[in-house]
Amino acid sequence: MKAMNRRSAIALGLTTVAASPLFTLAASAKAKKYGPKDGKEIAPGVRVVEVGTGNSDIPAYKSISIVDVVFQPGAHAPQTMMDNDMVCTITSGAFTIKKADKEFKLKVGDVYTCSKGKTDEATNTSKEVGVHRIAVLIPA
Repeated sequence: MKAMNRRSAIALGLTTVAASPLFTLAASAKAKKYGPKDGKEIAPGVRVVEVGTGNSDIPAYKSISIVDVVFQPGAHAPQTMMDNDMVCTITSGAFTIKKADKEFKLKVGDVYTCSKGKTDEATNTSKEVGVHRIAVLIPA
């Protein structure tokens, strides 16, 4: 193992300090337990719960809305055209996602994106309640 000089040690320390908040934020994204009547039903066994909205510093977007899409075990959200760009993460459950040109499987902690004007459908393939936490990017 190579000896570490002072400059490398400082750089490593600063990198660790800078990355620490990211791990804290990831831990706070754990799925909340929702009741069977929370939110608005969009398909049988699939409900949307509004989490919050905030302003965006990204020039192309005026605001970002966070929602949790809660899927009962085996529930399916049929193919839907996306109204906005979105960043999605799985906070519980396991899913199969179908897009026009591909199909893939996701588990807790996985992230994927949806583009405005494209289609997407999702099925909870786990035996537990599954949750997609979605950041909906609202155009400026």
